[in-house]
Amino acid sequence: MKKRAISLISGGLDSIVATKLVIEQGIEVVGLHFSSIFASKRDRQRGHMALRTARELGIEIVTRNKGDDYLEIVKNPRYGYGKNMNPCIDCRIYMLRLTKGLLAELDASFVVTGEVLGQRPMSQRRNTIELIEKRSELTGLIVRPLSARLFPPSIPEQEGIVDRERLLDVSGRSRQVQYRLVETYGLSAFDLPGGGCLLTDPIFSKKLRDLMATDRAYTTKDIELLTVGRHFRLSPSAKFVVARNERENEQLAVMGEAPYITVDPVDFKGPRGILKAEELSEEILLTSARILARYGKDVPGTATVEIGDGTSRTFSFQVEEIDSDAMLIQQEAP
Repeated sequence: MKKRAISLISGGLDSIVATKLVIEQGIEVVGLHFSSIFASKRDRQRGHMALRTARELGIEIVTRNKGDDYLEIVKNPRYGYGKNMNPCIDCRIYMLRLTKGLLAELDASFVVTGEVLGQRPMSQRRNTIELIEKRSELTGLIVRPLSARLFPPSIPEQEGIVDRERLLDVSGRSRQVQYRLVETYGLSAFDLPGGGCLLTDPIFSKKLRDLMATDRAYTTKDIELLTVGRHFRLSPSAKFVVARNERENEQLAVMGEAPYITVDPVDFKGPRGILKAEELSEEILLTSARILARYGKDVPGTATVEIGDGTSRTFSFQVEEIDSDAMLIQQEAP
């Protein structure tokens, strides 16, 4: 067995310590970081931190994106969801299977992770960790330096590639041991624990469920849009999104291309909206215009909006009270 491993680098505390413990044994390591369309703002920051982690450890790092096949897992996970739409067990299996496929390419023979027994309630229970290892087809090839002595020896430990006595027996949610070690090693390129991907967010999850239930042909663009603006379900086949600030106005302008169309105020101050509908009926346009006017200022009794549907036509309407809250998919974006 080669003394070269792939180590999963998240940019967090556990992964930097786990990787350092293996490097200290003279094992060559290449880092692997996964990116995702469901990355939260903090996750994206961790992606940058992962690069800093690799530089501080003096190792190469490669990045792989969770692709379109991952969307199918999110939609129908074999092992179910956590509290929201987070398929943590299936996600872990997915990443480790991709990692297994990279072993030969990166000239490595085993995998290192920052897993800690009992730290995460869904994916880091003993039976779940064993299930994930089996389903990822990496039985015996995963070294968990932080909790290794709480598990049977891996193949690298059995063969003496990794000295088991120099690994740890950490369990639970306390990270006192990890903090002590980063201080001992003088490490600083890591993010603080906490947070999670967008799939753990209850508000984002509600919007994603709505999207998957109503739009059979949804794309990654539709998913990206879920983090922007207020979302209104106008009908089973029509959704309207209204910006909440100038930054989101600019974002919607970029996103306002087919199959989306922009809706902009003409004779009043207000936000931009974008509409996606299978059929662009007058009723849908009127409802969209009235919702937009509700968030405007100095709105006249008869208001006008511009519909950017290729013809850039205007649409005038009587401003009336509308129960837009009843159509609001959620109150705040994540």
